[in-house]
Amino acid sequence: MERHTDGIHHITAFVMNAQKNVDFYAGVLGLRLVKKTINFDAPEVYHLYFGNEAGNPGTIITFFPYEGRKGRIGGGQVGITTYVVPLGALDFWKERLISFHVSYSLKTRFGENYLTFSDPDGLQLEIVEREEGDLSHWSFGGVSIDKAIKGFGGAVLYSTVPEKTMNVLEQVLGLQKVEQEEDFIRYKSKGSIGNVIDVNIAAMGWGISGAGTVHHIAWRAKDNEDHASWRTHVEQHGLHPTPIIDRQYFNAIYFREKGGILFEIATDPPGFAVDEQPDVLGEKLMLPEWFESNRAEIEKNLPPIQVRELESFKP
Repeated sequence: MERHTDGIHHITAFVMNAQKNVDFYAGVLGLRLVKKTINFDAPEVYHLYFGNEAGNPGTIITFFPYEGRKGRIGGGQVGITTYVVPLGALDFWKERLISFHVSYSLKTRFGENYLTFSDPDGLQLEIVEREEGDLSHWSFGGVSIDKAIKGFGGAVLYSTVPEKTMNVLEQVLGLQKVEQEEDFIRYKSKGSIGNVIDVNIAAMGWGISGAGTVHHIAWRAKDNEDHASWRTHVEQHGLHPTPIIDRQYFNAIYFREKGGILFEIATDPPGFAVDEQPDVLGEKLMLPEWFESNRAEIEKNLPPIQVRELESFKP
């Protein structure tokens, strides 16, 4: 059976400092901290989720902040995370980055203009204007709804074996090849957000995992039944997915495609309002029930963080 994903569900990365991470993604980029929880595999580390007002699939970037080694962006990783803003908003974002002392450059790819910059740990980001995607209804820190980030425009994948990565995008995930230029081939999914994926044509040397790099990119499954079918589908293509894992806000499977990038497939439901009300998302440390008995110890070991409107920012 032919299958396709609607696009990116979320992207997860490593950073060093939790408060600086919150200041940048909420304070500078104006995203909403929709969930404050822990790394279920390492409860001494936060897992922070940022997105639109509800943290809808296609808008969610997540982070594991801890004082570890610095990474190096390269093959086997998402090289650039792309955000999409409404048409006419790019000049606002140029001025905003300047006001917070964030250096940027302008680049063109496939006829589109991109504002490219990095977060405090060196994670590579870019902003592009497109009509596609619903407006965010979250306004914070001087970012009005008509200028706010709508979610992901997509991502640039850095593959060690590009033809194998592209084969997985086409044959497994059901993306369509739409354009090619000198350095990249462009693919699109059927969704309206997180739907544009560019892949390097020339093979890249391996990156090094650590702060400032992406850990994995997750693709969307409609529901639990669809997700189980995805697992079978991935396995039938000679890849090796994990068992289905309960991540509290979605179910997940993981597999590493043959160009080295860690892929996840995640369910759209149940979402982030499963354990707290929509109007207070991200305000309290939320723990899965199996960690609740250790709440006092876990909270003691985590640094305090707060979402705050910024007058200045030091990258």
